[in-house]
Amino acid sequence: MNREDELFLTRDFGLDHLHRLETYVSRGGYRAAAKALKTMTPDAVLEEVKAANLRGRGGAGFPAGIKWGFVPRGTDALRYLCVNADEGEPGTFKDRFLMSHNPHLLLEGAILASYAVGIRTAYVYIRGEYESIARRLETAVSEARASGWLGDHIAGTGFGLEVFVHRGAGAYICGEETALLESLEGKRGHPRLKPPFPASIGLFRCPTVINNVETLCHIPGIIRHGAEAFLKRGLPRDGGTRIFSVSGAVARPGCYELPTGSSLRELIYERAGGVRDGRKLKAVIPGGLSAPMLTENEIDVRMDGDSLVEAGSMLGSGAVIVIDDETPMTLVLEKITKFYAHESCGQCTPCRVGTAWMARIAARLRAGRRRNGDVDTLHRLASGIKGRTLCPMGDAAALPVLALVAKFRDELERSS
Repeated sequence: MNREDELFLTRDFGLDHLHRLETYVSRGGYRAAAKALKTMTPDAVLEEVKAANLRGRGGAGFPAGIKWGFVPRGTDALRYLCVNADEGEPGTFKDRFLMSHNPHLLLEGAILASYAVGIRTAYVYIRGEYESIARRLETAVSEARASGWLGDHIAGTGFGLEVFVHRGAGAYICGEETALLESLEGKRGHPRLKPPFPASIGLFRCPTVINNVETLCHIPGIIRHGAEAFLKRGLPRDGGTRIFSVSGAVARPGCYELPTGSSLRELIYERAGGVRDGRKLKAVIPGGLSAPMLTENEIDVRMDGDSLVEAGSMLGSGAVIVIDDETPMTLVLEKITKFYAHESCGQCTPCRVGTAWMARIAARLRAGRRRNGDVDTLHRLASGIKGRTLCPMGDAAALPVLALVAKFRDELERSS
């Protein structure tokens, strides 16, 4: 199998005008939707996605088919699909890449997910800063509606779907699924207390499916080629390929689609060209800013959720940030803590107070004004935030700080 055959999402990304409907259709676009709507029952689509072991690509890694199965069946209640296109995790840009190059792939995935669950209305909640991407997506929605791929009686069947693009205001917290729902309803983006979960009480208090952009973009390939073909390109518990966003001190930053479980070392040195300017690798953040960093001797690890947990980190959104040996870890710490202090929604006291306190200490360390006990205080603050907030942002702020203190304490304590 050559590397092009491994690709599910990016095989056609070199084509001109792939974002336009006619080009997408010429490459087999909407063929999976037609197949599902005309020859498969909703339950059959659901079971195919379950069999593919497609785990969510947004960070939590929950199996998509199982999530869809939580939505109550056999009722006439309104149901909604919310596409999480907020992509606020620093270092993550794969969803922007997908929506920019191939917005119709996302729309086809939304059609298939909605058909499987019995949904007639979908919202794409897109990051406020993605102005040009939102316009491109809106154009794709108009094209699809005009050609009969959205609206009533899609492909001449009895199924219909309307898709609306909703622009957020750039708040990181709205990437958390319940804060996203609050924002969509016109309220402040604060996470909800769970349970109840969105599958039973979600948008407008109706059953709701929330999926990441990349997750939905995989659905047409699964339906078109089958679950077995998808599984072969990944792992038994985590099928298919993933798009990894690689940034930082590498020669070729960008997005790379690889089979799930590929080596982190391969991703950095073979695909992204290694550390730039001949420098040495110091640390890697393997799954977005919230993932605990790995040191140079820890990068012989597979890029899948289970393997990275065993290594003491997490896959998250698949965003790989490479740090070279000339980058002071006080700078990394300052950037991490400043971001989370700024983005805390303030609803939970440990996060609201703790992130601001950590940011003040990090700024002192960066300025070379360390006080006795500062590093220990950082560790104590992060430990006090972890596991004590309504949403995962508390852990997102705490885990990278705990890892940084554990692995680079000596450097932090030399900061004065």
